[in-house]
Amino acid sequence: MPEIQKMGVNLVAICPQRSEFLKQMRKKNGLTFDILCDSENRYSEKLGLRFILPDYLQEIYQSFQIDLPRVNGEPSWSLAMPARYVVNQEGMITTADFDPDYTKRPEPTKTVQDLKNIA
Repeated sequence: MPEIQKMGVNLVAICPQRSEFLKQMRKKNGLTFDILCDSENRYSEKLGLRFILPDYLQEIYQSFQIDLPRVNGEPSWSLAMPARYVVNQEGMITTADFDPDYTKRPEPTKTVQDLKNIA
């Protein structure tokens, strides 16, 4: 975060959780950047990133006491694939990273390098 801030760049996250849960997440993790609420995963759907969890995964979430419909404020059991976009000052996407496997995410060093590439 300090390197990103030195570049004068804004970092913004977009999540489907209701605002009360987003506030808790910011506080719990000491996050200093904005987190926007993507109500009902509408934006992620427009980007082609939204998916509905199959029944067996819903059961697993429930076994861990994760009530996704309550947290997201809607009953669809949908999530968005994790994605990361680097957008230049003209609003053009210069880099996009996403993967259906939620464990595959770009390293922070890649984000910093991508930002340096458009500076």
